[in-house]
Amino acid sequence: MLKKFTLTTTSRDQMIEVTEQVQQFVTEEAIIEGAAVVYCPHTTAGVTINENADPDVKQDMLRRFDEVYPWSHELDRHAEGNTAAHMKASTVGSSQHVIIAAGRLLLGTWQGIYFCEFDGPRTRTFYVEIL
Repeated sequence: MLKKFTLTTTSRDQMIEVTEQVQQFVTEEAIIEGAAVVYCPHTTAGVTINENADPDVKQDMLRRFDEVYPWSHELDRHAEGNTAAHMKASTVGSSQHVIIAAGRLLLGTWQGIYFCEFDGPRTRTFYVEIL
């Protein structure tokens, strides 16, 4: 079972929690046991799992990514000028696997699934495949 999701980002760097959308798909498909693969098909965005209780975590992460990968660097050669976005996306990764047990995503108490935008704002897609 594969489902395509669409979302619109509103800033250059943004982390959007998509946990509920993924869980809703699992529930709609009546999946009791298995795994969900959450996949981002973009080279300047990614998917991660991290804390969803304190919004400062997202802001801190985005700030630290900017420190490690500044938006402009005098040695960057990529014509589009978004090398930092490519670096951030490669660091985060393009997919996450989440176990499904008793019909629920098996996430820790403070964990959420995030779509990570690094070259927005844009309209983006991500996919969820149930295994």
